[in-house]
Amino acid sequence: MANTYTQIYIQIVFAVKGRQNLIAKENREELHKFITGIVSNRGQKLFAVFAMPDHVHILVSIGPTIALSDLVRDIKAGSSKFINDKKWMTEKFSWQEGYGAFSYSKSGVDSVVKYILNQEEHHKNKSFKNEYLDFLEKFEIEYDSKYLFNWIED
Repeated sequence: MANTYTQIYIQIVFAVKGRQNLIAKENREELHKFITGIVSNRGQKLFAVFAMPDHVHILVSIGPTIALSDLVRDIKAGSSKFINDKKWMTEKFSWQEGYGAFSYSKSGVDSVVKYILNQEEHHKNKSFKNEYLDFLEKFEIEYDSKYLFNWIED
């Protein structure tokens, strides 16, 4: 689009269906590369991605050529098909419905990248449920708890 300029940084967070620990550490890098490819093929820029066993954090800059919901749909659909085609588990893999999306200024990008890449250390002290609820509170997002992810007890 001529004469259209944007600078929008979004952290996307979504979970494995049933919050099961299904993303093995040994498959993480391959999944990261695949997600990076999806984002790049959609003409967007990926700053960071990190898959924990039960959820994923992604930081992207999103331009005016795609809706955020379409990008997340493509990432989730493509990566779940990739995981199933690789047969990383015996049962069918899928992501839970929904996602969180949190916006940042350019000045916050470096700290968000560090946060995402430090997920393993971060989750030694905080459950995904508490982390996600903290995001909703920090960004003052009104929510109905019945529509949040299905949580397993941490």
